[in-house]
Amino acid sequence: MAEADVRQAKGRYRKVEVRTWGDEKFRRLTPIPPCGQGLWLFLITGPHTGPIPGLFRAGRAAMAEELDWEVEDFDKAFGEAFREGMVKADFKARVVWVPKAINHNRPESPNVVLSWAAEFDLIPECALKWEALEVLRAFVYGLGEAFAKAFDRAFGKASPKALPKTMPNQEQEQEQEQEQEQEEDEATDVALPTAGGDAAADADGEEGSDAGEGEDLLGKVPKKVGTPPCPHLKIIDLYHDILPELTEVRVWEGERERKLAARWKGDKARQNLDWWRSFFESVRGMPFLMGERTGRDGRAFTCTLEWLVSPKNFAKVIEGNYVDLRR
Repeated sequence: MAEADVRQAKGRYRKVEVRTWGDEKFRRLTPIPPCGQGLWLFLITGPHTGPIPGLFRAGRAAMAEELDWEVEDFDKAFGEAFREGMVKADFKARVVWVPKAINHNRPESPNVVLSWAAEFDLIPECALKWEALEVLRAFVYGLGEAFAKAFDRAFGKASPKALPKTMPNQEQEQEQEQEQEQEEDEATDVALPTAGGDAAADADGEEGSDAGEGEDLLGKVPKKVGTPPCPHLKIIDLYHDILPELTEVRVWEGERERKLAARWKGDKARQNLDWWRSFFESVRGMPFLMGERTGRDGRAFTCTLEWLVSPKNFAKVIEGNYVDLRR
């Protein structure tokens, strides 16, 4: 019998569609009151979940709003699940990790593992992201050689950091590494809400602040690694504020997220909101994109945010192809 066939114990499962949470009839039912069990069901089946079992990006305020809970109630329920070891989070980076999710949602094939890479790239950089990767690696390796090769192809092989060194100052270097690891661990120590469910306070002591504004629910800010994560929601807000005439963004996930994240990562100059403000202001000065000019078919064209961040269109806008010199 194949190794993958005996890996997972038999269990009884029921499929729950993610779109259940947005179903019109479901939303008319009595809402789930703030509680640990309700939050747990939401964490493992909610609209924030993606292709990587248990690993997703989501903020406290966004999830609380989806459940129609106060943030303080969300914090209290989350604290229950956290203390049971059922979930971890870095809400400063907006990363949530359900460690045991992979046990019940194993990949169907090596191709599924390969597909995780694009989604993983969208997860904001933080220590929890890499912790999750190693847990996933250990599980997938146990599914057999084909799965292990697919994982290494998607994410690279495990870091050789733990291998013994042969340099003369080996002991000294090991001590330095241990001190560095201890500092990194201290930077992600958790600080759960109080028994009363108070939200974490920000640097000025204000209560109820969301992630990204002051002290995080689950501790200090981890060290920044590489490119800062793309602030999708803030860029969408700028788009709405500066270009209210254009099509409103109501859904932003999958391919749309990937396009914007790629534009953000493509140039260091674009990795700040001022650049995107200027970009949208330049679009306002392009009549064709604003629906003020007709195309060859005689109909007016109005662009969308997805259209603007698609590779070819994005380049044309930046190069001024749509600037109307008659103005």
